[in-house]
Amino acid sequence: MAAARRLRVSPLLSGLVIVGFGTSAPELVVSVDAAVQAQPDIAMGNVVGSNIFNILGILGVSALLQPLPAHPRVLQFDLWVLLAGAFILLFFLFSGRRLSRLEGGTLLSGYIAYLILSFKVFGS
Repeated sequence: MAAARRLRVSPLLSGLVIVGFGTSAPELVVSVDAAVQAQPDIAMGNVVGSNIFNILGILGVSALLQPLPAHPRVLQFDLWVLLAGAFILLFFLFSGRRLSRLEGGTLLSGYIAYLILSFKVFGS
């Protein structure tokens, strides 16, 4: 909450973007290192496994400890972005069984667009 106030953003945006990026930065390093060392299975497993654990494990344990209300913004926007990203990844993988540079650029561009839109629409 204090970081959100200092950055003048809503606590929800802080959790979705700032905290989300901060906790995912080590995964980014692992995946980039795996890609550089020609170990794509490690990079893909890292990303997919982390998302599965974050959604099912962390969210599940948190809801067991304290019921979590679903903020309308999450249901109206972020959930759809999450689902779209997952389906785009599935489409890319099933269409070619590998991610090309163009597809990687498409995924990264989608994330950048999500960040920009989130800060513009829900920044404060």
